[in-house]
Amino acid sequence: MRALRARGRAALGGALARDERGQMTVELAVMAPVAIVVALVVLNLMGYVEACAAFDQAAPDAVLAHGVAPAGGQAREDAEREVADALASALGREGRCEVEVRCEDAAGATDDAPGLVSPLLTRFVCTLTYRPWPSLLRLPGISLESPLALRHECDIVVDRYRSGVVV
Repeated sequence: MRALRARGRAALGGALARDERGQMTVELAVMAPVAIVVALVVLNLMGYVEACAAFDQAAPDAVLAHGVAPAGGQAREDAEREVADALASALGREGRCEVEVRCEDAAGATDDAPGLVSPLLTRFVCTLTYRPWPSLLRLPGISLESPLALRHECDIVVDRYRSGVVV
């Protein structure tokens, strides 16, 4: 009788061991997509922080070099285009980052009323738009695009008619 019970327990233990064999595979199948998504979020966050740091270093240099005295003339559009081109080439991330530069009066000057501080001060608003990777996922019958775009702005006030004057 004891031998029969021992055999029954051994058979039951073997059945339990067979049931637990696939547990690790199931856990891996459930956790692998979560781990991949977390890794992509961390990768994109690090890329965004690195792009913002490079942008913050390159923006004042580009504004001082190209925005103060643009090569084509003193038109704001020329200055905006030259600064944007200089920033885009300094960043070197054509696929992920877009650069936009806006030029406006710093002191709120209009044609009727001069600016409060100086009518010559100009504010350059440099905007970096970062698109995460992967931004587009295509599967048969399904196309998903990430609507997320992170933005970072940097304001620099300069006197466009006196070289090297930064406020």
